[in-house]
Amino acid sequence: MTLTDPLDLLDFDSLLSEEERQIRATVARFVTDHVRPHVADWFEEGTFPREIAPELGRLGVLGMHLDGYGCAGTSAVAYGLACLELEAGDSGLRSFVSVQGSLAMFSVWRYGSAEQKAEWLPRMAAGEAIGCFGLTEPDFGSDPANMRTRAVRDGGDWILDGTKMWITNGSIADVATVWAQTEDGIRGFLVPRDTPGFTTRTIKRKLSLRASITGELSLDGVRLPDSARLPLAEGLGAPLSCLGEARFGIVFGSTGAALDCLRTAIGYANSRIQFGKPIAAFQLTQEKLADMAVDLNTAALLALHLGRLKDAGRLKPHQISAGKLNNVRRALAIARECRTILGGSGITLDYSPLRHANNLESVLTYEGTSEIHTLVIGQTLTGHAAYR
Repeated sequence: MTLTDPLDLLDFDSLLSEEERQIRATVARFVTDHVRPHVADWFEEGTFPREIAPELGRLGVLGMHLDGYGCAGTSAVAYGLACLELEAGDSGLRSFVSVQGSLAMFSVWRYGSAEQKAEWLPRMAAGEAIGCFGLTEPDFGSDPANMRTRAVRDGGDWILDGTKMWITNGSIADVATVWAQTEDGIRGFLVPRDTPGFTTRTIKRKLSLRASITGELSLDGVRLPDSARLPLAEGLGAPLSCLGEARFGIVFGSTGAALDCLRTAIGYANSRIQFGKPIAAFQLTQEKLADMAVDLNTAALLALHLGRLKDAGRLKPHQISAGKLNNVRRALAIARECRTILGGSGITLDYSPLRHANNLESVLTYEGTSEIHTLVIGQTLTGHAAYR
């Protein structure tokens, strides 16, 4: 018996509904047809094709787990499976979808006014408008409570000043959800691209997430009406809840990157002949493949369990932290080990594992570093907040 796919080891698909399997297969076909033929060039050139956004909108993955406003309203598990297949293509692709749907769109959907939702969500779901999420700053990443961006009342308006850093989609976004300190605490604001005083800069010379646009947002005396404020967003809990949505997608997405690496390594090992036989026939290679397959399937089962908890309304933040910490670590280790099976060929863009490994270095850091998630779990276990 020879498995057709590494996730067949523990019969992962048998745990999915027919609809979930169809959604996964549909996204996988899209990635095969529209992403894999081009992603190595995107990575090498350091570009992300903005024109793919409407295609993703037609696919139905932008804000797919939200209800109304042109969003598909799927389950959390279905969204997770879409993230798995998107990141099997490239972390940059999943990052775009994640930021668009789970950060930018979710912030409007959960905390926005009826007018804000009607203005932005249908266009964002269709990929006609791109969003970004401005929380991280140059000096405050893991500690957003001390952000320096300020919003000050001026009559009926707000004046925003500050800088946001490492913002996915930042320099191509049509609207930014920007979080700022006010005299009443942290609040969120929708900043359209053409607002005077609002500028963006693309961050270049990246070694990771090269098929993704990362930007810096600058706000210099940006004047916004009060109607630009997200009326239901009060305090740091609002942006953190958005991050929880994005982290959930990473639990599945990182598993997809590992899956693509292992598929690639198995295919290569069966075709690469050394000492008169495929390197897949050597014990050391089989040990690597077996260990990675067990780790991959364990990660996939963890992701599915968390997805079922989310659909049941029982998923807690520390559980998302455990999922992201475990699955990204496992995925990064799998990507690196798969590269060793590919030998010298593995350092080229002809094969995906080292590209995935480079990307996963960023995934390990963004939406909460591995250190922060470790401390979240530690606090849950002991009751002590070590980072305070």
